[in-house]
Amino acid sequence: MVAVAALVVAAGQGLRAGQPVPKQFAMWRGKPVVRHSVEALAAAGCLPILVVIPHGADAAAREALAGIAGVQFTTGGATRQESVRLGLEVLVTAAPDRVLIHDAARPLVPGEVVARLVQALERHSGAIPVLAVVDSIAHAEKAENGDIMGAPARREDLRRVQTPQAFRFEDILAAHREWDGGAAAGDDAQVAQAWGMEIAFVEGDEILHKLTYAADFALSQPLVRVGTGYDVHALEEGEELWLCGVRIAHTHGLSGHSDADVAIHALVDAMLGAVGAGDIGQHFPPSDPQWKGAASDRFLAHAGKLVAEAGYGLGNADVTIICEAPKIGPHREAMRARLAQVLGVDIAAISVKATTTEKLGFTGRREGIAAQAAVSLIRL
Repeated sequence: MVAVAALVVAAGQGLRAGQPVPKQFAMWRGKPVVRHSVEALAAAGCLPILVVIPHGADAAAREALAGIAGVQFTTGGATRQESVRLGLEVLVTAAPDRVLIHDAARPLVPGEVVARLVQALERHSGAIPVLAVVDSIAHAEKAENGDIMGAPARREDLRRVQTPQAFRFEDILAAHREWDGGAAAGDDAQVAQAWGMEIAFVEGDEILHKLTYAADFALSQPLVRVGTGYDVHALEEGEELWLCGVRIAHTHGLSGHSDADVAIHALVDAMLGAVGAGDIGQHFPPSDPQWKGAASDRFLAHAGKLVAEAGYGLGNADVTIICEAPKIGPHREAMRARLAQVLGVDIAAISVKATTTEKLGFTGRREGIAAQAAVSLIRL
């Protein structure tokens, strides 16, 4: 006899999420949404794991969950409740003692929550994870000019309900079989309660947030991303010397296809790297004649645009210029100001500093200048 089975509800269309495929099969943090929770439930020891999928989605489901042992599939119904009932009927042959019923749209499932649910079934026929309501609650009443505030609700009596929800298998199966369908069932706890089951509360977790809207997928990106860049250009007589978008009077300048601003090039690579957009050579190939002699601040503005399109803003940038000459100190503030201007950020977000290699190597011999940069990006 199987101890704990899992039923993952993934039969909806997820249209509000604004994804090109049903949201349960959309990519989120590098994997299809449904794969996250199925892997977590498998790691918690659930077996079998039955995934209820939309009609005609067999190929997408098998691709999304390839390689996970013990996963089965069945087609859902017209409503969530019907999909769960159909799934429970399939699990009858496995004869589990208990079952966890989970919405695929909640991809992150902490093992601690699963353990609390299973433990609660020692004393109760059903258990659900909940969180306290911290905001004030208002009851909406219909009025001629729209909803108005009605009688206040006691937030102390309210809880936010999550999944997975845990039940003794025979009880929840009977509850779903007896559901009259007279009203939409928001979750399985409602079905169980209507059948007369006592449902225990266990502590949930904020990480069990449900993906519902397009913004939820945008928030799947890391809060902070970092990138690094490094570049070198040779010093030659007769060339202009540009560093951080500032022209500096010097006996030699940097040689390159563009204006060879080695500091900006390193910064551009750091920004592109932070958003996974390749490197400066991919965007501005040195073989392309249109970039011959081009001002490198154009490259920097382009990198800033790509960062914004990825949903990030510059947290800070730190540029280090490596050379014996010229002295960078007298130009540092002008360099910071120019970089801040091009990127549209406060100058406090920009650091420019310099060092030498104690006359060692090509920079020590004044054959060239190197630069390295590090950036942090903040999700907007």
